[in-house]
Amino acid sequence: MENVGALKKEKISAIGQFLLILGGLMVVPMFPNQLFSGPLVNALLFIVTVFLGLRSGIILSFVPSLMALFGGLLPAIMAPFIPFIIISNIIMVVLFHYVRRKNYWLGVGAGGVVKFLFLTVSIQLYFQLFLNKPITQAIVTMMSWNQLYSALMGGVIAFVFLKFVKRI
Repeated sequence: MENVGALKKEKISAIGQFLLILGGLMVVPMFPNQLFSGPLVNALLFIVTVFLGLRSGIILSFVPSLMALFGGLLPAIMAPFIPFIIISNIIMVVLFHYVRRKNYWLGVGAGGVVKFLFLTVSIQLYFQLFLNKPITQAIVTMMSWNQLYSALMGGVIAFVFLKFVKRI
C-alpha cells in the first residue's frame, strides 16, 4: 500500500513540474527581446527533457512558437513558418535527449547546431519557394544565428539550474 501513495506523489510531482514548465513556456515568449526569451525557452525545453523525459520535451516544443505567434511577436509573414520552428525545437530536444547520456554539452551542442542548420536551410527555402521574395536580413538573423545562440545559452542556463537541483 505504501507504493501506491509514493506512486501518486511521484505522479502529482511530475504533473506539477509539467504545468510549471508549460506556464514558463507560455509566458517567456511574450518578452519582445529574442536574445533574452530565446535562451530561456530553450533552457526550459532542456530542463523538461531531463526532468520528465523525451515525450514531455516533444509535447512542450509546440508551445513557445504558438505563444509568440498568438502574442503578436512574430511578423505575420512568418506564420506559415511556425511548423518549421516547432520541428526545429523537436529536433533539438530529441538530439539532446539521446546525446546527453554520453555528454551533456555534446547533447546541447548537437541539438543546438542541428536546430540552427535546419532553420537556416528551411528559412532560405521557404522564402525562395513559397514567397518568391528576397529574404530580409532581420529574418535571416532571427531564424539562424539567434537560434544557435539561444540554444547554446539555453543549455548553459539549464546546466546551472540542473546542477543546482542536483539533476546532473
